Amino acid sequence: MTFTSRTMNPDFEGVIDLSPEELARCSSDDVAMIDVREPSEYVGELGHIDGADLIVLGTLPENVSALPKDKPIVFVCKAGGRSARAAAYAQSLGYTNVYNLKGGMLLWNSLGLPVVKA
Repeated sequence: MTFTSRTMNPDFEGVIDLSPEELARCSSDDVAMIDVREPSEYVGELGHIDGADLIVLGTLPENVSALPKDKPIVFVCKAGGRSARAAAYAQSLGYTNVYNLKGGMLLWNSLGLPVVKA
């Protein structure tokens, strides 16, 4: 899968950001979406993206085996900082097909993109 909205993350060298609009056009069959927020945020007022799996950032090292190697991974958080850290961490482990959701769930919601709320 080739993403057209790729931009370099301004805070994490080597991390590539994707636009919410482009991710919204993707299926969870084609892209693994990993939400790294806390459980209360995942089900909170911003909701989460349908098909996104929750792996809290602090637990990523012990859950790295849950990351697929056969499709792109897009990390998601509230504003894009924690997810960029997650992407950088995955890259440090040799994952090459990883991305950060630019602006996180704040931007996703402000664009009126669909969310799941508990």
